[in-house]
Order: sequence, then C-alpha cells, then structure tokens
Amino acid sequence: MAAAAAASIRERQTVALKRMLNFNVPHVKNSTGEPVWKVLIYDRFGQDIISPLLSVKELRDMGITLHLLLHSDRDPIPDVPAVYFVMPTEENIDRMCQDLRNQLYESYYLNFISAISRSKLEDIANAALAASAVTQVAKVFDQYLNFITLEDDMFVLCNQNKELVSYRAINRPDITDTEMETVMDTIVDSLFCFFVTLGAVPIIRCSRGTAAEMVAVKLDKKLRENLRDARNSLFTGDTLGAGQFSFQRPLLVLVDRNIDLATPLHHTWTYQALVHDVLDFHLNRVNLEESSGVENSPAGARPKRKNKKSYDLTPVDKFWQKHKGSPFPEVAESVQQELESYRAQEDEVKRLKSIMGLEGEDEGAISMLSDNTAKLTSAVSSLPELLEKKRLIDLHTNVATAVLEHIKARKLDVYFEYEEKIMSKTTLDKSLLDIISDPDAGTPEDKMRLFLIYYISAQQAPSEADLEQYKKALTDAGCNLNPLQYIKQWKAFAKMASAPASYGNTTTKPMGLLSRVMNTGSQFVMEGVKNLVLKQQNLPVTRILDNLMEMKSNPETDDYRYFDPKMLRGNDSSVPRNKNPFQEAIVFVVGGGNYIEYQNLVDYIKGKQGKHILYGCSELFNATQFIKQVKCTLLVS
Repeated sequence: MAAAAAASIRERQTVALKRMLNFNVPHVKNSTGEPVWKVLIYDRFGQDIISPLLSVKELRDMGITLHLLLHSDRDPIPDVPAVYFVMPTEENIDRMCQDLRNQLYESYYLNFISAISRSKLEDIANAALAASAVTQVAKVFDQYLNFITLEDDMFVLCNQNKELVSYRAINRPDITDTEMETVMDTIVDSLFCFFVTLGAVPIIRCSRGTAAEMVAVKLDKKLRENLRDARNSLFTGDTLGAGQFSFQRPLLVLVDRNIDLATPLHHTWTYQALVHDVLDFHLNRVNLEESSGVENSPAGARPKRKNKKSYDLTPVDKFWQKHKGSPFPEVAESVQQELESYRAQEDEVKRLKSIMGLEGEDEGAISMLSDNTAKLTSAVSSLPELLEKKRLIDLHTNVATAVLEHIKARKLDVYFEYEEKIMSKTTLDKSLLDIISDPDAGTPEDKMRLFLIYYISAQQAPSEADLEQYKKALTDAGCNLNPLQYIKQWKAFAKMASAPASYGNTTTKPMGLLSRVMNTGSQFVMEGVKNLVLKQQNLPVTRILDNLMEMKSNPETDDYRYFDPKMLRGNDSSVPRNKNPFQEAIVFVVGGGNYIEYQNLVDYIKGKQGKHILYGCSELFNATQFIKQVKCTLLVS
C-alpha cells in the first residue's frame, strides 16, 4: 500500500462501517460461525452514506436482518440488539430516548455520524436512567463518517439538506454572518470527518478572499485543536501507520466554485458525466423511465403508466469501471462488442447441447463426445458468469440507449463540439446566433448553457447592440434570462480579479461519421451523431492542482495561502515550507462540483506514476441543477 490514499477512501469508509455494524469490533472476513443477528436503525444521512458502499446482501452477511429509518413506525423486537447510525440532531436524540423508554430492543449500540456534544450525551444518559435501560446501552461511538464516498477517489459532503451548503447558500447576497458561519461549520465538520477516516493531517492551500479561505481557516483551527489534545487526538496511533510513505502528508487544495463557472454548464461527452447530465443519476443509482407500448393501446384508452427502472452503477460492474470515463461513441461500440461475445458464448452452449443429444452412428458426433463433455461441463459451470454478463449488457444497453435518445433529440454532440471550441478559443464554423435560433437544436436550457459559456469565456464582453440581439434570440427560443443577469454581475464583480479562466488551447477532433460498429444492424444507430475524440486539456481546477502539487511557480496560484495544522504556531504565510512535490492530493471545491471536473483530474493523474488524487465537493450538481441555483442567486449590484 503506497500511502494513506492508496487504501482508497471508499475502502476506508467501508471498513469503518463494517466495524460499526460488527459492534465496533474489526470485522474479520472469513470468521466461521453465524453473525449475530441485529437491526440497523439509520436516519436519511446514514442511509445516504451506507447505500453507495454496502449492498443489501452485504448487510445481510453482516447479520443485519432489518434496516429501518429512525423516524418510521417501528415495532418492538425485544430480543435483538440494535445498531444506530444517525446524526446527533435534537430530533434524532429525542427519538432515541423514546426508543429507550419504549424498550424496543435488547441492547443499543449508538453510533453518531458526527461527534455528539456533551449536553446531548447527557440527555441520552438521563433518558436511559429514567427508563432503567442504562445496562442496555452497550456502546456510544462518534464515527466521524459524515461524508459520502461515490468512487475510490471521489466524495461529496452531503445529500440531505444539501441546500445548506449549496452554491446558492454560499453566494446569495442577503446571507448574514451567522448563516455563513453555519454553512462553513457544516463543511468543515464533514472535511474533518474525512481526514479522520483517511488517517492523515493535510497541508492546506487555498485561494484568498473566497469561501474556500474561510473553510481553510476553520479546518486548520479544528485540526490544530484536535492535535493539541494528545490523549484524545484522533490522528495518533495506528491510523497513521498507513504504509512506508506515511511520513509524506497529503496536500489539500481548497478552491472556490467561482473560479470556473463554465465547466458546470458545459455539455459533456464521457459516459458517466453524460448519464449525470441527462438522466436521473443520484448516489450511483440511475433511474430510467421505460416507455411502455403505447402503440398497442386501443384508441381512447388511457396511456399506460411508464415503468421506472433503477440500476446501480457500482465498482463491481466491470464494464462501468472500465468505460465510465470513455467518450460516448466508444461506450456504444463496447456494449455492442460485449453483446456479440455474449451471443457467441450462448450459441456455443446451445451447439454443445445439441451435439450431446445426437443419436445414431454419426462417427463425428461420437468422436466429439469425449471432447465436448469437458467443454460442456466448463460451459455449464460458467453459466452464472454468463448470466451476470447478460445482466450487465442489458443494463448498459438500456442506460446507453436512454443517453443516445437525448444526444439525438437535443444535438448534444453539436453543443459539446461548439463549446469546446469556444473554451479553447478556436475559430467557430457556425455563428452562435444560428444555433440559438435553430428550433431543432436542443432545449432552451441547452441554448442558455451555450451562450453563458460563450459569455464567460469571452476576453471581450459582447457590445450592447450584440448582447441585445443575443437576448432577443434567447427570449424567442424560450430562455429565462435570469442566469445571464447573474453571470453578468458575477463577471463585473470579479472584474475577474484576474483574466478569465483559460481552458487550454487544444480541441476535439471530429472523426467524421461514426465508426464501423455504428451500422444499422447495430443496437445503437448513431447516424448523424458525430464521433468526437477527446483531447486531453486541463480544466482550471486541474491546472491549479498541478501547480500546487508539483510546486510550480505560477501567477494563478503563487499567492495561495498555506496552512500546516501540525505547526505549533499558526503562521499565516503563502510560503510553503515543503519544497518537494506531493505524492497525494485532495482537491475540494467549495460551492459544488461535477463529473466533468472529476474525469479531467482522473485523466490528468493517469500520466503521473505513483501519484494519487481525490476529488471532493460540497455537493454534486449537473448543469440543470446549477442553472436553477444561479437563477435565484442574483447579486446585489
């Protein structure tokens, strides 16, 4: 294990959850004997943390027979222990005290997602005393697991109450100091939990004069206070023995969403980011509406309800792991190839069976029997594998088909290519007005996204006359102009404090019409969709990370503040003491992130041997959700 992050954050959080479900004793995988049967009681926060990491089957293997929400109606199960996993909120504590009074379970293992305050702990103690249940409260633990891991190298802070830490919450003009403190404390609490789980104290860098700086100051203070109390520090002992390189600490780069507002609006071309952009994709689960056969319903009959289907896109799914970062046409091609190889295997099993069943004196059949018995045995033993393969092919056929429908209906390939050209300052072969005015190209929101990217990326703002012309075209296309209003004010406000973020100068290469597999016999008829090949270019967040991780001098990052919570006296300087490049870094976006940025970092680090990056954000949004927030965040002029 190379270093702290090499045991991925997903692995660490999963181990912590399994230990908790095992009554806070390390879970041994191959221990013999039945697990102790128990119930799991969680709130919505706990549910969101567990669901991307542990399947229902894994919970059952851990002895969890029932998992119930804390605030649901629950019947007493007096001879079973209960493991609680909840946030230490007022209403949760009240409900737990009520459970104690009602003698619902045999014993209680109380696990708090974040640290519980002393006064709330006393409330539980008093309730246990009053209910004569003191002996039944077996353990009380602070778990420090207040964040959600979605990938080996990606996490978000929260899903419940995410509007509390949203882009809008941080940037709304009428926010009071007290409200801002609450937002910052919420973010810092989760980041603190993240580093406790990672078992490492980071060196922190952040931009000045932003929400990211407020987070950095508070996080530095919280880590420092914890390290000062040697007896109760969460960073001593075995957590740091994470391999031979644990002396090298990770770098935490805190950036503010406002440094780059174009990327969250960008139409994308990779599989995972497209699924998030156009489908209902949430905590690694995608929900699809399957259109039911409308054609065969008799005239005048009520249209049939659409079936909803959910699919989990998890690391167990090898196809997803391999292709989530691939350009979409490649994904379509791979699904097709998988399907063909599956059919070939299936045909082989059928062929063998028919040969085995042949009677008569057919010499060929008899001589092949001994050969084929072995083949058939191996074919039959691979059936479960074959069925699993079939399930994954069906899943990705359905998901990719749903994505393809959006690409075709909205001409998303055209938008993607056009925006890439705008962001990389390449000459455009079609005027912006033409696309905005084309009734067949995309939704009003697609047009708005395109125009905002143009507006954000322009070195020179369009003249008033041009702007009026664009506004008229956007209004005619059915767009709401509020987001433009906000971006206009944001741009003037920032007077960009510097020049607009640049997005590299390479661009996508169209490959003409789609490659050989996209013939009409294919599952995916992608005629008319361009096959665009991505060229690697670093987005602003990746560039900032690269400067700081490699210790490069660059005007963009030279004045970033530097915090080392392990230094006795907090020295406010931007002069790093460490002169060596970092092996590990966590980049965290205050104000929300997206899969486009995540994928860009993943592609960047591929070329760096032995280095690890984690991407985190206060919330994960797609362009639709971001525009919604921007609409309601007009700055006070």
